[in-house]
Amino acid sequence: MEKKTDIPDCVNASLDQYFKDLEGEHPTNIYDMVISIVEKPLLTYIMSISKGNQSKAAEILGLNRNTLRKKLKQHKIDI
Repeated sequence: MEKKTDIPDCVNASLDQYFKDLEGEHPTNIYDMVISIVEKPLLTYIMSISKGNQSKAAEILGLNRNTLRKKLKQHKIDI
């Protein structure tokens, strides 16, 4: 049976690799970097499964529709 990898495992593995790749450099602004990297594909995926319906996408995400619109614009995601 194949082991399923959950999202936290993927994030941890990615962060492990990121810190290894820094090779001793001092990391900064990690929180904003991770949120930005994760947020765009999340929004794109949810907009896809909601077939571009912003109200439905906002409900799935647990966001206010105006907040969703702001984030779509911020990430330059066309609907």
